[in-house]
Amino acid sequence: MSPEKGRRMTDREKGVRTGLEAEDLMLRTLGLCDPRMGGNKRSPDQRAEVQEDGPPQNLIQHLERGELPRQAWPGGGAAVVAETSDSEHNLELQTVQMEETGERKAGGGNAPEANPSVGTGTPSVSSTSTLFPKLYTQQNAMRKFFVTRPGAFDQAIEDLKTHVVENSGETAQSFWLLTEIDHWNNERERVVVITDATLLVCKYDFIMLTCLQVQRIPLNYIDRICLGQFTFPERSLDKREGEGLRIYWDNLKEPSVLSRWNPWAVDIPYATFTEHPVKGSSEGFRAACQMSEFTAQLVQAVQSAQSKNPAPGKTSSVAVLNQPLLIDTYMGLVSFIGNRNKLGYSLARGNMGF
Repeated sequence: MSPEKGRRMTDREKGVRTGLEAEDLMLRTLGLCDPRMGGNKRSPDQRAEVQEDGPPQNLIQHLERGELPRQAWPGGGAAVVAETSDSEHNLELQTVQMEETGERKAGGGNAPEANPSVGTGTPSVSSTSTLFPKLYTQQNAMRKFFVTRPGAFDQAIEDLKTHVVENSGETAQSFWLLTEIDHWNNERERVVVITDATLLVCKYDFIMLTCLQVQRIPLNYIDRICLGQFTFPERSLDKREGEGLRIYWDNLKEPSVLSRWNPWAVDIPYATFTEHPVKGSSEGFRAACQMSEFTAQLVQAVQSAQSKNPAPGKTSSVAVLNQPLLIDTYMGLVSFIGNRNKLGYSLARGNMGF
């Protein structure tokens, strides 16, 4: 044997002896000894001859049972442990692949592929914009009307009560917030008062809290009340949706051509009303703008007034009809601009004065 070969064998033996010493130390520490081998009482030289090409079999058994951590073993022991670990990993990989294949077959082969860039536990984030509810938008728009300011409508009621008592000595029965539509289809904000003998149509400034104009209509002269949809001539460009109420108090008088073409005419023998835009802002305004209740109380007040003081040449009854309400306009440019900008209402208009 050459010295060089003897030196290589000596190194190999040293490696095996070192591994056996490590085994003894590990087994003593964990209290694991193989009784068949005499409690591991063999010398390192004796066990090196038997287990020169691999790790001891009792250590491999302990590793397979999971009793000891897998560690590299000198002299080819690492290959045994690595082969055992690789075989177990390949078996697990095959099992997982077979399970995934079975799921895809069960799902018809249309299972979506997982995106490796996205974690399974990460929630998806949407970029949808949040919009305000429509109710909030309507309430915010209602605040622009000065009549909705706290105490504004109550102040108008108190002022008109004083006006009725001081000027006519009558008693106010009810107050209503309505929109008057003139013969040119222009909207105007009005406070309507039903008294013992008169229907008062009041133009009230809710900014300055003062009454600007009052139109008095005797109840005993009212002979017809019409309810229905708004209509226009066949070739008219003007339009209006919704229902209204029209009160007639002089059937014998027809508006003249000059009055019909005059947007400021005051001798028109009827008045047309519809609901105020702030009707849905609160329960109080819903009651004050209710057209059906206003009609019922008006009919009752007219019948009472006619029975107490019938007008000359008038019958002691009022006709309540359901028929379309004709607004005789064609172009409607003035009403379109005015109604679109709510010029007939006491409205907050930013930096622009009313």
